[in-house]
Amino acid sequence: MRIGVIAIQGDVSEHVESVEKALAERGEIAEVVTIKHKGIVPTCDGLVFPGGESTTLGRLILREGIAEEIKEAKEKGIPILGTCAGLILLAKKGDSQVEKTHQYLLGLMDIKVNRNSFGRQFESFEIDLDVSVLDSPYNAVFIRAPAILEAGEDVKVLAKIDDKIVAAEQDNVLALAFHPELTEDMRIHQYFLDKLFN
Repeated sequence: MRIGVIAIQGDVSEHVESVEKALAERGEIAEVVTIKHKGIVPTCDGLVFPGGESTTLGRLILREGIAEEIKEAKEKGIPILGTCAGLILLAKKGDSQVEKTHQYLLGLMDIKVNRNSFGRQFESFEIDLDVSVLDSPYNAVFIRAPAILEAGEDVKVLAKIDDKIVAAEQDNVLALAFHPELTEDMRIHQYFLDKLFN
């Protein structure tokens, strides 16, 4: 079993450590690798797409030939976890800001995103969030976070703050507006790993 973390930018080491910790908690053995260029994604059984600067991330995954490999992995049913900027890149549509900057989107989820949904109000915050697939509130860390404005009928909404969707999944793709790698609570990573091991 091999889990790849897209390592072009963002909280890469934190995600690697979180996946390794979650694996250890469940007593599973898997190799966690970082992905900086093409050729590695097709060898992975699961993918993690960390946060970062979404415009830069989009440009670099295209340039490095990783974007097409991620799309192929999705079609093969490989579980994919995208957080913060990763959520933005998984979307089919973006708001006017995304369109204005010609932001590249992978189009893997039937969602429309607002790139800086929380950014101008408060740069970062933590909140005890009710996530439908967890049995108690999750301490979610938001940093200049995006949000999902619209979700198609095949998208399962997992969490909201007011009218903003901050966690959702569609088929084998899980998207979060927050940073599960910045907390000691491994339940989100465990939920992702369930898709690989169950």
